[in-house]
Amino acid sequence: MIKTRIAPSPTGAIHIGLARTALYNFFYSRNKKGKFLLRIEDTDRERSTEASLNSIIEGFKWLGIEWDEGPFFQSQRFGIYKRFADKLIEENKAYRCFCSTDRLRNEREQASKEGRAWKYDRLCLNLTDDEIERKLKAGDPYVIRFFIPNGESVYNDLIHGEIRKKHSDIEDFVIMRSDESFTYNFSVVVDDALMGITHVIRGVEHINNTFKQILLYKALGFNPPLFAHLPLILGPDKKKLSKRHGASSIDEYRQDGIISKALVNYLTLLGWSPGDNREIMDLADIIALFDVKRVKKSNAVFDKDKLLWMNSMYIKEMDIEALSDEVLSFIKHQGINGMLSVIDKDRDYFYRVLELIRDRATTLVDLIETARIYLFEDYDIEKKAMKYIKTGIEHLKLIKQRYEALEVWDKSHLEEELRALSEERGEKAGLFIHPVRAALTGRKVGPPLFDIIEVLGKIRTIKRLDRVINMYII
Repeated sequence: MIKTRIAPSPTGAIHIGLARTALYNFFYSRNKKGKFLLRIEDTDRERSTEASLNSIIEGFKWLGIEWDEGPFFQSQRFGIYKRFADKLIEENKAYRCFCSTDRLRNEREQASKEGRAWKYDRLCLNLTDDEIERKLKAGDPYVIRFFIPNGESVYNDLIHGEIRKKHSDIEDFVIMRSDESFTYNFSVVVDDALMGITHVIRGVEHINNTFKQILLYKALGFNPPLFAHLPLILGPDKKKLSKRHGASSIDEYRQDGIISKALVNYLTLLGWSPGDNREIMDLADIIALFDVKRVKKSNAVFDKDKLLWMNSMYIKEMDIEALSDEVLSFIKHQGINGMLSVIDKDRDYFYRVLELIRDRATTLVDLIETARIYLFEDYDIEKKAMKYIKTGIEHLKLIKQRYEALEVWDKSHLEEELRALSEERGEKAGLFIHPVRAALTGRKVGPPLFDIIEVLGKIRTIKRLDRVINMYII
């Protein structure tokens, strides 16, 4: 059975690269009817935080990622790692290194001065059993280094094909630190082997780690999983995506009002294609079509404008109740409790408002800011709209009187009434339309005016006209 995993460190928010990696692992396991596992690599005691862990868990859930097993915590598995490290020492596949940090630093500096690459010189590999015993009894600190055998390693990457590396290019790396915590390369191998991970899908920056890990798998008597290394995600300047390109974590995009489904859709297409020209895809379609072997080797470029376009398409095309749920979830996440109570009083009216304004919105922030105008009566009036009101007070009074007497309240009759009034007075309809829009919304532009009036309803419309007439009457 196929089993994949995602194994974040709780040292920060979920960045875009990690989110895409998690999604690809999740999609692949679901496509193959396998399992997906969540493991928390919290061995960095100083940087790991509870807040970061909670952010990761909530972030994955927001993206729609569901795990079948876990979360497992590496910090709770040190005893397991220690047993395997001791086993390697017993089999002469690893050894204790008592070299001080000062000695190693001096060696590195000397190598740098001489213009050569530094690699640990295996000084402690030659210690006798008696020397080791004396150092242990004296309490001398040590690390455990993995012994790199002679030869060459090769593996077939599911994305990049065959990759080789000579062992002479790999030093005897540390698998256990002096504080008895374990390094990434060692703990990840033990965990993936014991947890039955069959496919490791991760960023291309891990390719060098893969060779170390394959050697560890073999030394421990485990069969290595299959590996697939995803291309980088670059900014518009073709450099690795970072904060200098704007938001870099999914938390930031969530705060900016990006819909989770739109972000998932967009990230999925950063390096993978279903094989046709489709861009808007729901989760079921992605899972049904996803195959890691279709991931491109070339790096992907993150285009925020394209993401915003995709987000706007979701806003335009989503079922109105689903869109309402997205907006309400965002409002709750932002803690805008006052707006929630207003919406709850008349959910049907809120649906009509969303239908009215969604075609002009790019983000949920846009939707909320515009929805405020229709939900609250204390909306502000922009300066550009103010001039229409000041010069159109008399027209507002007249249209108010006509609308008060109107019995059928729909956009067709509303428009007929306004245009009939303008014809009776021999004036252009715009002399009524512009001040009415400004009075009802405080804006110079917006959705079609008669759609606005129909959605507001008779009571709100008359009340708003009264408010403005009383405020700005000369």
